[in-house]
Amino acid sequence: MTPESYDLQPVTRITAGSVGSPGKRVFYVQARRDEQLVTLIVEKGQLQSLAVGLEGFIRDLQRRSPDLPAATGEYREAEMRLEQPLDPAFRVGQLGLGYDEPTDLLILVAKQVQAEGEDPDQAASARFWCTRSQLLAMCQWGLELAGRGRPICGNCGEPIDPGGHFCPKRNGHKR
Repeated sequence: MTPESYDLQPVTRITAGSVGSPGKRVFYVQARRDEQLVTLIVEKGQLQSLAVGLEGFIRDLQRRSPDLPAATGEYREAEMRLEQPLDPAFRVGQLGLGYDEPTDLLILVAKQVQAEGEDPDQAASARFWCTRSQLLAMCQWGLELAGRGRPICGNCGEPIDPGGHFCPKRNGHKR
């Protein structure tokens, strides 16, 4: 059986989004090419790691090719919203980045999460070919979304739930 594969080359739109209340949100990466819309479920940490990794990737690329025009991460919040229907193709287990020099496009590669013992060759995958500015804007928007979550405890660094917080550094006691 051949695993599902999505190859949007190039995307006309790429974004990230979340649905739900802080602490219970589900995060998504969504890309469109003409009429094809692909939505993937990602972890908040994956989105944050992608953003950090992308900044370094673009910096290295700019160092190797100083003639490339600078990428901008500018976005308008209204244009970054997820499109409906939210019908995720799969949950992402791995994200990777590539670069196609002849087209000056970054490739965001996503592989489906696999249970232990499953054949990795049977994992669904998606490749989204983006301009550097498109992917940078998506990542910066993703960081903005991630930051809109629960407040962080100043003592232990863990999120504070609306119903309270057990802080291991305070052993659960208020001061």
